[in-house]
Amino acid sequence: MGTSVTLAELGAHWARYGHDLLVHDPGGPGECLVRRGELIAPRGSLDPALSRFRRWVDRVEHDDDLQLARVRLRTSERDRCLDIAGEVPEVSANHVHVGSTTMFGTPVMFGTGADPGPAAPVAEPVRQRWDVTVAVLDTGCDPHPWFADRDWFEAVPEVLDADDDNDQDRQAGHGTFVSGVLLRHAPGVTIRPRRVLSSLGFTDDLTVVAGLRALRRESGARGERIDVVLLTAGCHTASDRCPPALRAELKCFGGTAVVAAAGNHGSSRPFWPAALPEVVGVAATGSDGALAGFSNSGGWVDACAPGVDVVSSHVRLLPGTGGTRRYGFARWSGTSFAAPQVAAGVAAAFRDGRDVREAVRAAVRRYPFGG
Repeated sequence: MGTSVTLAELGAHWARYGHDLLVHDPGGPGECLVRRGELIAPRGSLDPALSRFRRWVDRVEHDDDLQLARVRLRTSERDRCLDIAGEVPEVSANHVHVGSTTMFGTPVMFGTGADPGPAAPVAEPVRQRWDVTVAVLDTGCDPHPWFADRDWFEAVPEVLDADDDNDQDRQAGHGTFVSGVLLRHAPGVTIRPRRVLSSLGFTDDLTVVAGLRALRRESGARGERIDVVLLTAGCHTASDRCPPALRAELKCFGGTAVVAAAGNHGSSRPFWPAALPEVVGVAATGSDGALAGFSNSGGWVDACAPGVDVVSSHVRLLPGTGGTRRYGFARWSGTSFAAPQVAAGVAAAFRDGRDVREAVRAAVRRYPFGG
């Protein structure tokens, strides 16, 4: 299942690829990972905020679509981004979200003949049509045979080797795997993948908010209702409160059920967005039905589903072939793979004519969390 690592180790690992990240309060109660020297401010709060800390600002980058500004601090103040953000309630650091597979867990792939690993063949999910749409915000979704010729499918190809080292990145294939779990448990759904999570296993507040905003815009252009939004990454914050930009964007999804992985830190600290009251936070169980040792838990968790040795669709980069992809199946663990099962339960309730509250209640009854 992989070895659990600290946020500091994750930050150091990603720094090797040029990402400037800061671990706040390492090992302490406010531990979190942020993009060093970055703040996020709503456009309407920007001028009052700048009046408080303009002397520490290097530049401001405006995003007219999101109505947010990314504030970059001067070099001398970059490590103080959380302290500076704390002076203005509407302003926050740009939190780093961690993908919710087991930390550094590498999937065992089989079914292609290219990699060892005993397992029975995995049948393609049956072909049905439910008139239910689930958006999956993850690393994308490759044209695996399970998806490729379904009439709703629009590929969002996985980035398999972002660091260009001729080897597959640790979280590459994650979105294809998650989408396969969803399809196995809800074979009639339409899946709309949106890439927000990197193949190295992380993202940030602004990227997730931008992905959610684009999803709303595109579904409106299609005239399509998004019934369920599935998020498989999340973050801790120093204040144990949800990043305000993320909370505000999720509030725009009225009538949509939002399901999110609870995270894999073995902690009860709120993990965002799963810990939001309006979001269904999903923990993971092992084969014995007990809470998995890696799974987060706590009063903010709403549901629990199997998350150890889950089998699903996967894509593998074949080294030395110039980018050839091989499709097969893999076994992987994490709350990332429990969450799509609960999302599938919500989707099934929508298929049966339930409204959003009834659909969520039905899924939570089906996948109860015992604490």
